[in-house]
Amino acid sequence: MDLAYAWYEAAHAMLTPARFAADMTKHALANPANPLSYSPYARSAHAGCEMFERVTRRYGKPAFGLDFTVVDGREVPVSERVVWSRPFCRVVTFDRGFVCGPSEPQPKLLIVAPMSGHYATLLRGTVEAMLPNHQVFITDWADARMVPVVEGNFDLDTYIDYLKAMYRDLGPDLHVMAVCQPAVPVIAAVARMEAEGSPFVPVSMTLMGGPIDTRRSPTAVNCLAQERGMDWFERNCITIVPPIYPGMFRSVYPGFLQLSGFMAMNLDRHVTAHTDMFHHLVTGDGDSAEKHREFYDEYLAVMDLTAEFYLQTVQTVFVDHALPRGTMRHRGELVDLKAIRRCAILAVEGENDDISGVGQTKAALDLTPNLTISRKAYHLQSGVGHYGVFNGSRFRTVIAPRIARFMREMQAGQGGSASYLREVS
Repeated sequence: MDLAYAWYEAAHAMLTPARFAADMTKHALANPANPLSYSPYARSAHAGCEMFERVTRRYGKPAFGLDFTVVDGREVPVSERVVWSRPFCRVVTFDRGFVCGPSEPQPKLLIVAPMSGHYATLLRGTVEAMLPNHQVFITDWADARMVPVVEGNFDLDTYIDYLKAMYRDLGPDLHVMAVCQPAVPVIAAVARMEAEGSPFVPVSMTLMGGPIDTRRSPTAVNCLAQERGMDWFERNCITIVPPIYPGMFRSVYPGFLQLSGFMAMNLDRHVTAHTDMFHHLVTGDGDSAEKHREFYDEYLAVMDLTAEFYLQTVQTVFVDHALPRGTMRHRGELVDLKAIRRCAILAVEGENDDISGVGQTKAALDLTPNLTISRKAYHLQSGVGHYGVFNGSRFRTVIAPRIARFMREMQAGQGGSASYLREVS
């Protein structure tokens, strides 16, 4: 696998002239001054050129693009600001414009984005839903190929170190939301800080579709790790960053391999989506075509993960099940979830989640016996898959309000209501 990245870059470079020619042809066929542009043949050729250019393109990191939000019924501007920075991560906050008149206190919410191949902008909808009533922070993880080797390694232990530092520097009265992959390091960081008696333990953590215990309702993703074993992952998933990037010679799990895995899981859906996109372009359905562009511009933008983080995560979370078995360690110290006594927990799951099966996130509530029942909550959302747990209409109208209510109650020191303590669908 050492040359996989080099071959990938070579293939991309060889396709560049064809991609450039397709793009030029597309613009020529779309020119209103070209009489051929109005013919059925030209529309089909234009659509084909755009599809070729898009499937061979290198997609860069998208922008959040959150220019405004609505607070107390008024539209206010939003600006981004970096408030915390390390070589492998920045924390970005979204500053809202001033609103006149009295307003309720705005809880501080740190959204820990997944470090699993996509950029933090995948949670744009999550941020947008929470922004009107919260001071929102989000982790903006770095693409490993862009971090020079001299900055050192980044593994699961370092990830937990980063989270502990964020809790401390953004606190007090901080709430944390972990979307998918970060659920394990987020709760591990809280457990270590609780054991150390830190005054900066977050008020609450919301774990959404996370692999706390993948032995429950195992999915195809979970089973793959068990079946293949660590040697297979190290041989087939790790490669070296080529010299054209700042992180040259760093061992990584490349984003293009992760994207291939994502696509393969639902290949028929992606083929259908691209076929539909072609027909939308031919028939002139611009709105549908634009929705396709917006989704895939985000979905196809991927980043590399450091090899040590990827392999340690696979071993700890998916092979050894170290956290639920009580054997996980951070810097040699046991990660004991029984130490959690102050930080409230809300577990959120999707009924149709094919990444983290139902019960995997809820396990966090069972593994924290010393946290009072009034500070535990669970929500099972019917009719949504993995993506719908943190984005989409049901997230905006059902899940986000429940999270906001939970945080307000925990901030006020109140116990959870009965509706939180049962499964809600």
